[in-house]
This record gives sequence, structure tokens and C-alpha cells, in this order.
Amino acid sequence: MDGEAQKASLFGRIKEFFMGVKLEFSKIVFPNQEDLKKQTIAVLVSSVFISVLILIIDTILKYLLGFIL
Repeated sequence: MDGEAQKASLFGRIKEFFMGVKLEFSKIVFPNQEDLKKQTIAVLVSSVFISVLILIIDTILKYLLGFIL
């Protein structure tokens, strides 16, 4: 290939890449406000639940290790 053909090929691949990016971005579906609110509440409740569970397990293990040692 000569230099001119390589440039055309390079620009063609770059153009194809950005067309693919544009196509993929068009597939994105953003949640509406109601769904976003529900998902946020679910994440917060899950985080609090897991935090409390870790606190309970940590407290039990600390007590048992203090008893053993």
C-alpha cells in the first residue's frame, strides 16, 4: 500500500469506530425518575442491612476472640 491508501484506510477505520460508538450510545436507556428513586432506596436499604450484619458478626467475633485469648 502506498501512503495515500494507508491514510484513507486509517481514516476509514476511525470513522467506522466513531459510527459504532454513536450506534452503541443510541442503545442506552436511562431510567425515569420513579425507577431511579426505587433503585436508590434499594441500594441504601441494602447498604444499611449489610453494614448492620457486618457489625453483628464483628461484635460476635470480637467477643469470642476475647473469651478465647
